[in-house]
Amino acid sequence: MLADVSVHGKVAPPPPPATAAAFSKKSEESNGVIAMIDLMIGDLTKEMTEAKATESNAQSDYEQSMTDSAEKRATDSKSLADKSKAKAEMNAEVEANTEEKGATTKTLMATLEYIQSLHAECDWLLQYFEVRKEARTGEITSLATAKSVLSGADFALLETGHRSLRGA
Repeated sequence: MLADVSVHGKVAPPPPPATAAAFSKKSEESNGVIAMIDLMIGDLTKEMTEAKATESNAQSDYEQSMTDSAEKRATDSKSLADKSKAKAEMNAEVEANTEEKGATTKTLMATLEYIQSLHAECDWLLQYFEVRKEARTGEITSLATAKSVLSGADFALLETGHRSLRGA
């Protein structure tokens, strides 16, 4: 039917415009757009590479952190166990020392009581020493006189410096 239209007297449409110039202009514009798209693709590729490297570094840092944390937990657990053991030993030592102190305190109290009783006895001996000395001298003199009397000595006429108990 197209052939029919041009035969019947109608004029054929005008020829298409020159496309080479229009195409070259659009091609230059599209080259800029394509260059921008290529630039964006390059930037995205670079960002993705950086993101993968960052992710890889972060993963290795995380794994190292987990390893360090596990080591620290193990060290802390061992340290806690050692300190608990030391505390238990110290508590046992404190208990033993407390018992020893109690026994030593009782011994000290008994010793102090003994010293006090000895001191009281010594004080009594010092206080009455002179009285006892005079009494002993009197006893010795009396025994000597009694011995002499028994041996036959007569002391009836002899005056003594002692007063009798009757006050005469």
